[in-house]
Amino acid sequence: MKGYIHSTESFGTVDGPGIRYVLFMQGCPFRCLYCHNPDTWQTNTGTAISVDEVIKNFNKNKAFYSNGGITVSGGEPLMQIDFVTELFRKAKSEGIHTCIDTSGATFNPENSEEVKNFDKLLEYTDLVMLDIKQISPDKHKSLTGKSNEKVLAFAKYLDTKNVPVWIRHVIVPGFTDNEDDLFELGKFIGKLHNIKALDVIPYHTLGVHKYKDLGIPYRLEN
Repeated sequence: MKGYIHSTESFGTVDGPGIRYVLFMQGCPFRCLYCHNPDTWQTNTGTAISVDEVIKNFNKNKAFYSNGGITVSGGEPLMQIDFVTELFRKAKSEGIHTCIDTSGATFNPENSEEVKNFDKLLEYTDLVMLDIKQISPDKHKSLTGKSNEKVLAFAKYLDTKNVPVWIRHVIVPGFTDNEDDLFELGKFIGKLHNIKALDVIPYHTLGVHKYKDLGIPYRLEN
């Protein structure tokens, strides 16, 4: 089985515990105003890579990853859930720690067949880093182009499955730093029983040049 990736990071230190081999998967349903990887939005593009190739690349530097593992990020990695599941199944058979950095945007609790696919994936998943962009549904839609209904449903689902979760929240001045919204986010997180960490991430402009290269307006200019 092959998946489409944008790029890899062989020495990731901010994508889960320890030093990690990180795959940035291609494709994302969100269009976040502050996205620093707009070149990952499109599906079925990028570089095709097999599960065996990923494991081989990991094992080349295995000594560095003794306290780390493999992280799939994006884009939105769960747009390629079958590939991620097969990769994690293979990784766990070799004792490799597995982590997903996701927005939860593809989770649909109303579709029982899709939920079964998520159930299977989580059998081989050690950690989920869940990005909650905005707790307010309306503000979330303005920020990403879509509602946060599936995101919050995914957070609750992970709680029922008792999967360890790190919550990630990017602070964008004027968009995600409202005190009332943060209070509501805290109340939501406080009802979950599987949260192991909260990463508060500062807004940055490191990806702005990509918008210029792609001819896409950067809507948070200045």
